[in-house]
Amino acid sequence: MEQQFPFMLESILDNDFYKITMQCAVIRLFPDVKAGYNFINRGVHLFPEGFGEELQYHVNAMAGLSLTREEKQFLALRCPYLNPAYLDFLQGYRYDPAEVTIVQRGAELEVKVQGYWYRTILWEVPLLALISELFYKMQKMERISDQALVQRTESKMDVFKELRVTVAEFGTRRRHSYEVQKNVINAMMGYSDGAFVGTSNVHLAMVYDTKIIGTHAHEWFMFHGARYGYKIANAFALKSWVKVFKGDLGIALTDTYTTGVFFTQFNKQFAKLFDGVRHDSGDPVLFAENTIGHYQRLGINPLYKSIIFSDGLNPEKVATIARACKDRIGISFGIGTNLTNDVGLQPMNIVMKLVEIAAPDMHWTPTVKLSDEPGKQTGDPRMVRLARELLGISVDEI
Repeated sequence: MEQQFPFMLESILDNDFYKITMQCAVIRLFPDVKAGYNFINRGVHLFPEGFGEELQYHVNAMAGLSLTREEKQFLALRCPYLNPAYLDFLQGYRYDPAEVTIVQRGAELEVKVQGYWYRTILWEVPLLALISELFYKMQKMERISDQALVQRTESKMDVFKELRVTVAEFGTRRRHSYEVQKNVINAMMGYSDGAFVGTSNVHLAMVYDTKIIGTHAHEWFMFHGARYGYKIANAFALKSWVKVFKGDLGIALTDTYTTGVFFTQFNKQFAKLFDGVRHDSGDPVLFAENTIGHYQRLGINPLYKSIIFSDGLNPEKVATIARACKDRIGISFGIGTNLTNDVGLQPMNIVMKLVEIAAPDMHWTPTVKLSDEPGKQTGDPRMVRLARELLGISVDEI
């Protein structure tokens, strides 16, 4: 089968920023660790005939991507915490399609990635973006016009401006297409004097000369749990992060092993060192209450800290959260699918998760993500039960 569509990725930096920052940290601290990732079709989407072959063509084409001189200069200027050795590495980095296995059986799609963690860590986001864009294109699904898309985006931004909240674009992984994401960010740039603060997409941050947003993802904590133990995973992961970035990139993700467990290890030292926390599952208002209470118990004024909300947001949800947090703690919002895949079609619900790790002194070991809601839980059922037992988490708590 010949490919149907031209290659869809414009740059090796067409990726979420936290993949770049985590790759930098992995190279520094864990260069001999291997990792395996699996595609998870949460929305049970049915893929058209030939989808796997078309996806394989685009994966093979990714081997031709490389960091340009201008992109390297952009990262050096905007991200001084990315050391020169890492930027030299990234300039020489090439995607290796041999690390990706794609199998289609009927309407079901299987995608796996395996190799050294410092290499495979960059695959997740562009793979998801390709799967999403191809899904709509191969089935010739018609989206709303560019004009209607811009109007929808501006209507949302008007709400955020009225609420006096700041919003970042987080929609690369489930975007309808690269073109849609560009149009959305272009429309949001009209609000850069207040409501719009940046994007997680490194390439588009460079294109639009806006701030790059991001720190780390669940896989950072999932690795530490599998490698060193669930009871110390949060604290060890935060210490490792500080070891590399010395206080920069200071928003901590809370829910890998539930937020309740996280706060038992997010002590005064961490709470003072990190600028704030990110919410990615569970009731956001309850999360805010618990976060404010945690800072207050530690003798820290919550108004000097921030919560970044990033879980399935839309204008209505943002308004509810903003009212609950007003004048109590700093807040900002990272919105993905509702911005880059609000085009009149059913948005895809797909993820790719770290599922196993290995090291020279450690056989392949499954990873676990518990989350604050059952639908986002991933991992081998036996390991999930073990993690729950060791952390004292009942079934009802997740």
